[in-house]
Amino acid sequence: MKILVVGGGGREHVLVRKLKESPRAEAIYCAPGNGGISRDAECVPIAATDIKGIVSFAKENQIGLVVVAPDDPLAAGMVDALEDAGIRAFGPRANAAEIESSKVFSKNLMKKYGIPTAGYEVFDRPDAALAYLREQDRYPAVIKADGLALGKGVIIASDFQEAQSGIKTIMEDKIFGASGNRVVVEEFLTGPEVSVLAFTDGKCIRPMVSSKDHKRAQDGDRGLNTGGMGTISPNPYYTPELAEQCMDEIFLPTVRAMNEEGRPFKGCLYFGLMLTADGPKVIEYNSRFGDPEAQVVLPRLRTDLVDIMEAVSEEKLEQQPIEWREEACACVILASGGYPAAYRKGLEISGLGENGQADGAVVYHAGTVFRDGKFYTNGGRVLGVTSLGKNLTQALERAYQAASGIHFEGAFYRHDIGK
Repeated sequence: MKILVVGGGGREHVLVRKLKESPRAEAIYCAPGNGGISRDAECVPIAATDIKGIVSFAKENQIGLVVVAPDDPLAAGMVDALEDAGIRAFGPRANAAEIESSKVFSKNLMKKYGIPTAGYEVFDRPDAALAYLREQDRYPAVIKADGLALGKGVIIASDFQEAQSGIKTIMEDKIFGASGNRVVVEEFLTGPEVSVLAFTDGKCIRPMVSSKDHKRAQDGDRGLNTGGMGTISPNPYYTPELAEQCMDEIFLPTVRAMNEEGRPFKGCLYFGLMLTADGPKVIEYNSRFGDPEAQVVLPRLRTDLVDIMEAVSEEKLEQQPIEWREEACACVILASGGYPAAYRKGLEISGLGENGQADGAVVYHAGTVFRDGKFYTNGGRVLGVTSLGKNLTQALERAYQAASGIHFEGAFYRHDIGK
């Protein structure tokens, strides 16, 4: 089978490498890919959001499976277009992807079907949002842009002044464009966070091993929110008892709710959870593999990913066994100086082999280009240095050891992943 992965970041690199392990993978393409991905797949210069371009490439090259990895093309209906053209695709159709592309939709869905989440209100006018915040006078307060915002559309305001500034940034300055036409203002939950990705074919749901993301840019959970600075798997807070509770109260009810709404979800459904004193609650849904959660979850997968994706597509997931490695996994993100604000591109990276890898770890490329035999930076998050180990301590030691040997001007990473 020929396979096409749509996207060009760290998540797509881990998908490419995992799919490549399958004896069924005859050829792997990635559109548009990146410098590191080009060592593992044939990169095709088609933008991840170019639906027509992807469909015609898949037709012309007799692609047997298209894996649509990023949120934008899913929300825009790329899976609908591929399936309508008779091409097998992994990922939800646009009406199901709305569970991520609209915070308002997902919060209303949870309220309607009794799925535990933070209390909230929705606003389409800045003055109304501010009046509510003033009246509530409860901080920290969470302010979320309704639409997609590269994982950065959440502001945690510690007082009214910060809330005012956040509302202005999202709704008036339109830092996230039309995604900020509406906001959700919700109560601030406390407790350990857990990420659970799950395969689902719309009927059966099979959670993957748990993980924990580290969102803030700096050590000690300080600094700006990022797309993720590192991950560990398993999540030490997520016990088998909690997994069972989440299955009964959150995972299955979500799949059923989407079916009730006439939006069956097929693909990878991501649950961002908070383990509060009142039990687990949903912070957010994603309609695809998390990035960088995929970098620690998929390396632990023993089963052929092509088989799983085919089972999801054919709605035969219940009959598909899925096995996981016992080892722990850790990923440390190397980022460009200034990220997640302004940063430079085109800086030469040293410490990588000719295939973009390093001893003692697997390096997933998130923002790189490869030219004239060298790798250069091409994004805010540049590399995800990932290692397996017999336990979390060993996995982290290996990942940090490998990360310390990779350099580019202004590179930085957090030193407390998994702490």
